[in-house]
Order: sequence, then C-alpha cells, then structure tokens
Amino acid sequence: MKEADLYRVEEDRVICTACPRYCRLKEGQIGLCGVRKNIGGKLYLLVYGKIIAEHVDPIEKKPLVHFWPGSSVLSIATTGCNWLCQYCQNFDISQRRNVEGMDATPEEIVETALRVGADGITYTYNEPTIFMEFARDIGVLARRKGLFNTFVSNGYMTPESAKMAAEFLDAITVDFKGNGDPRFLRRYASVPDPEPIFQTILELKRSGVHVEITDLVVPRVGDDLHYAERLARWVYDNMGPETPLHFLRFHPDYRMTWLPWTPVETLEKHRRVAIEQGLQYVYVGNMPGHEYEHTYCPGCGRPVIKRYGFEITEWNLDEENRCKFCGHKIPIKGRLARKTNRFFPVFI
Repeated sequence: MKEADLYRVEEDRVICTACPRYCRLKEGQIGLCGVRKNIGGKLYLLVYGKIIAEHVDPIEKKPLVHFWPGSSVLSIATTGCNWLCQYCQNFDISQRRNVEGMDATPEEIVETALRVGADGITYTYNEPTIFMEFARDIGVLARRKGLFNTFVSNGYMTPESAKMAAEFLDAITVDFKGNGDPRFLRRYASVPDPEPIFQTILELKRSGVHVEITDLVVPRVGDDLHYAERLARWVYDNMGPETPLHFLRFHPDYRMTWLPWTPVETLEKHRRVAIEQGLQYVYVGNMPGHEYEHTYCPGCGRPVIKRYGFEITEWNLDEENRCKFCGHKIPIKGRLARKTNRFFPVFI
C-alpha cells in the first residue's frame, strides 16, 4: 500500500482522478475499482506492491501486431477494475474486491522480466489505469533496463492519468466493447459514456505512444454495424489509415454465458465495413487460422506477415519493414524478434 498521486482533496472527501468516474470518497471509503481508499484524508493505492498474476506472453496475445513482432512480455495484474463488464474473461481477477496477491516491488518485477528473457512488461488482465502509480514506478525502472512497457486497457482514463501513462508507456491496446455503442456500455459494463476513451487515445497518440485499437464484438447485443462504421471512421479521421484495428471474437463467460460465440460472418462484415472507411490494417482476433489474422500489403495485396494465433508463421518484410514483393513500407515499430515460441507461467 502506498499513497496515490492521482487525487485531490475537497472538504471532507478525496476525489480520485485516475479514471473518469472521479469517485468522491469519504473517510474509509474505497472507489468502485476496489483498490483506491481514503485513509486519513489521503488516497492510498491498496494494491501497490501486490500482484495477483504474472505470466510470460507473446506480444501478439495483447494483441499488438505492429509493435516489435515476435517479442515476449512479462504480463502482470492486480485485483480490481474500473469497469463492471458482465462478460469479462478475467472476472476472478478484475471483479475481485479483496486485495490479494503476492508482494512484489517494482525492482523485483523488473528483475523477473530480465531473468525470464522478456523484451518488455505488459500491464494487463485487469485495467492498469487503476494501479497507474504502481505501473509508472515499474515502467520507469523497466525503461532504464532496456525494456519496453505496454498496456492492455479500456482507455477509460482522465487527462491526469493519461499524462502519467505517457511518462513511461511505449504502446497500448485500447479495447472498445460492443463497437463503442453507449447503450451496450451502460448496460453491460456500467460505463456512462465512452467519450473519455477517445480523448485518451488522442492524448497518447500526441505523446508518441504506439496505439492499436481492438473491439470486442458481442453477438446480438453489441454487434451493431452502424457503431462499427462510426468507430472505424473515427479511427481513420483521427488516427490515420495505417492504425491497426482488431475485431475480436466474443466467447461466453462470467454472467453472459447465455450468448453464443460471435459468428465468423459477423466479424468479417465488421472488417469489411472498416476497410470501406479507408483503414488499411484490419484484423479479426480470437480466430486462429483465419485469413484475416495476416497482415496484407496495401501496395500489392499480398500477405507480408502470416500468423496462426499468436505465432508468426511467415515473414515477408526486409530489414526496413518493406514488403519484399513491392517495396511498400509497412508501419511496424521495431523489427521481428527471432525467438523460440516458448511461453510459460512464472507464478499465479
């Protein structure tokens, strides 16, 4: 536990400024996320120095496919979350409101990443915004040791937390849910308004953070093509046509086991809509073996990176990430990390 930085005091309350909920906490109260508490008129981060999960993953699992392809990351999480997603696949971590886990200092986490041969650290499984100060302290040390830092995030940050993230973050996957449809978010994630997500993306882009967008397409209740089109158009207009957009397949979990898996044709329709809006790199996810896992060259249309799930199976780019067939420059940050595909748990 450690005093937080992202808060202010107003009369008898502390106002948490980590996320747009701006929880107003009286003495002894804990924010919706379950990890930020008013103690003696100060806000404390209860999970500072305590992690519930730690695992070595391929970067493609995040998914980040235009950022150091083939690299590996040490993924870490705490308990808690600032969203209440009824479909969360990590609900045992994110929706847990007891602070639990293993004690680990920022120094120890960085040392573990180096020991297992990871290229970077990813803050994931639950929403890293809620433990931003802990992530910042880890991330600053990680950079000094030559490691990169990435978030898997819902993007629901305040300007203050986005600014702090930019101090150490190299890349982020911002994960929309249900095409960013406000009706879906209110009902199934208890999020009043998606607008702060868009502002976070813009702020991080301005700060030089590599951004990829994902969208969990939930069948029947969160698959409205109108909102998919709006999302794709916003990405094109504000982020540019080269920004990767991933449409992810939903699988039933937690409190939404009554829904089916997202039909393949639904994801393909979403991809087609995004391509029609001008985006050049649109993927489908959670579908190993599908042709739209691959990266296609906008210049000649041929596959320059083939994947099966999280594994790269074919690489047709030169040392400058240009297509070997036509020379078109593919916007990938970093080079292929030629490593064995061996990923294993450190502890859970």
